[in-house]
Amino acid sequence: MSDPTTTGRVRGRPATTRRRLLAAVGATAAAGVAGCTGANGDGDGGGGGAGGDAGTERYDGWLADASGYDGSVADRTGADEATVRVGAGDGFAYDPAAVRVSPGTTVTWEWTGAGSRHNVVDEDGGFQSPYYAAQGATFSREFSEPGVTKYYCTPHRTLGMVGVVEVVEE
Repeated sequence: MSDPTTTGRVRGRPATTRRRLLAAVGATAAAGVAGCTGANGDGDGGGGGAGGDAGTERYDGWLADASGYDGSVADRTGADEATVRVGAGDGFAYDPAAVRVSPGTTVTWEWTGAGSRHNVVDEDGGFQSPYYAAQGATFSREFSEPGVTKYYCTPHRTLGMVGVVEVVEE
């Protein structure tokens, strides 16, 4: 029979026991909860920004893990065109991640050339750009109807490369 003090261990490293694992999970959960509570005391947790809302709640959490997202919504209502940079920040973000436009506005995604090949895919299947990597490549779409379009980059979605176009009546 094997020695129970060494079974499953790497020489020189302590064995991971159920007790140690549960303690680590508990400490991590406690730290996470502590990070969610604020010292200011107003309790709303809203970040504000351009457009006046945190964005993550407004879009059903779609932008909660968006790369480079600061909680703001770029308000381009009244403009004929809006531009979203593809491969912004660390190369795996859309900038702005959330843009608000009027019906009839053309949104153009423009590639920065950073972060590899990217595309733009409507979550509901309404459109899909080709993959581009070259700086200056563009893909455009006119948004006619009020509503929210959630989109992502196929290979980098899990890295938080997601965005939103919100179309509102003025």
